[in-house]
Parts: sequence; C-alpha cells; structure tokens
Amino acid sequence: MAAEYILSHGNPDVVLCERGIRSFDNYTRNVLDLGAVAALKQLTHLPIIVDPSHAAGKRELVAPLAKAAIACGADGLMIECHPVPEESVSDARQALSLEDMVELVESLRPVAAAVGRNVCQVEEFSMV
Repeated sequence: MAAEYILSHGNPDVVLCERGIRSFDNYTRNVLDLGAVAALKQLTHLPIIVDPSHAAGKRELVAPLAKAAIACGADGLMIECHPVPEESVSDARQALSLEDMVELVESLRPVAAAVGRNVCQVEEFSMV
C-alpha cells in the first residue's frame, strides 16, 4: 500500500519497479520475480517497469530476462548501457554496449507483438 499512500497525498506520478528479490541462488545478484509483475498487472492500475540489469547482475542474462518481462506484462524496462561497458563507473558487469542495447530493443518487438503490445521506435544515436 506504499504506492497508494503516495497517490493519496497528491503525487500521481508513481511507477512500480521490479528489480529482483534476494534468494539462496548465488548465480545471479537477485531473482527477478516476474510472477510479481503478472500479479501486479491484475492488482493495480499503476505502470510497472522491470530492471533486468540489476536483478541479474550479468549482461548476458539481461536480454532473456527483458523478453520475459515484456511477455508477462511489464510496461517498460530499465536497462543499463554504456558506450564502453567495461569502463562504466557503476555496475560495469551488467551494462550493455550501445550496439547491444539497440539489438535488444529490436529483438523485443516480436515478443511485444506476440502479447498484443508494441515497442516505441528507437531513435538513432551517435557514438561519442
């Protein structure tokens, strides 16, 4: 009810975010709870985003988790990317390269379409 409390005090800008839960699994940083995303889609009117970067902690797991998040109803994704991931000051191990990020967004289109949704158009950007 924390989100409802914030809403009831006049802030309409509330978004829920699944970033993973602690578990006995030590292969990933956290376990991404996609069951919670599916449940929240039934229980709340609020938008839900998923952060597969934080949950997994490993860049090679980000794309499959992102696809699963979209398939189960997430309204958006929060994914870390960096021009040179290995040089990222924060969480370099989980950051995608810009090229990998563009590839991931494109790979999400058919997943979103399969569940009756769409992915916003990605604007081209230059590498600086």
